[in-house]
Amino acid sequence: MTTGPTVRRRRLRRGLVVGVALAVTGGALLAGLSLWTHRSAEGRVFDAASAPARPVALVLGAEIYPNGMPSPFLKGRLDLALELYRQGKVEVLLVSGDNGTHAYNEPRGMRNYLISHGVPPEHVVADFAGFDTYDSCVRAGRIFGVDELTIVSQTYHLPRAIATCRAVGVDAIGVGDESVREGHRRTWRHGIRREVLANLKAGWDIVTRREPTLGPPETGVQEGLATPRGN
Repeated sequence: MTTGPTVRRRRLRRGLVVGVALAVTGGALLAGLSLWTHRSAEGRVFDAASAPARPVALVLGAEIYPNGMPSPFLKGRLDLALELYRQGKVEVLLVSGDNGTHAYNEPRGMRNYLISHGVPPEHVVADFAGFDTYDSCVRAGRIFGVDELTIVSQTYHLPRAIATCRAVGVDAIGVGDESVREGHRRTWRHGIRREVLANLKAGWDIVTRREPTLGPPETGVQEGLATPRGN
C-alpha cells in the first residue's frame, strides 16, 4: 500500500511539531538548570583576597600528565589553593580527583605538588574516588566528614560545583582560578560550553541521589585540622 502526498505531508508536519516541542523542552530544561546553578552560587564566589576563612578547601581534580605533573588548568587550581593556605584562609586541602586506573592518579599528583611547595603532609588529604564533581561533593561530606568548605576550581566551573555541594548537604563557597584564561582561550571556551550539558548531569545525579563510590569514613581531614601549622 502506497502513501499519498497528503498523508506524507501530515506525517512530516507531526514530526516537525514533535521535534520543535522536544527542542523547546530541552532548551528550557538546560536554561532552568543553568539558572539554578548560578542562583545557588550567588554571593558565594570570591577571589583569594576577599574569600572568608573556612577550615577546608576542596580542590577539584583535572588532567595530570604521565610524569605526575599537573596540566595548566590543574596547576592553576593548585596554585590558588596554595595561596589560600598561605594566607590562612584554609587549614586543610582536600584534593579530590580521578584514580580510575593504576596508571592515572590525579590526587597523588595533586598532593605531591602541594607538599613540594611547602604544605605539610598532614594538611593535604587525598580523595582517590572523586571521579566527578558530584562524587567529590558527596564524599567530602559522607566520607571525610566535612560540612562546610571552599571549592577551588576554574571560575566557570564554580556555579555547578557550589550548587552540587549545597544540594547534597555541604555548605560551599568557591574561589575561582582565571590564570589560564588568556593562554588557553580555546580550552577555556570549551569548558564554558561543557558546563551546559554538565548541568544536566548534575541535576540528574541530585534528583536520583546517585550513589558514588563510597567506603568507610576517613579521618584525615579531622587529623589535619587538629595538627597546628609547622608541626
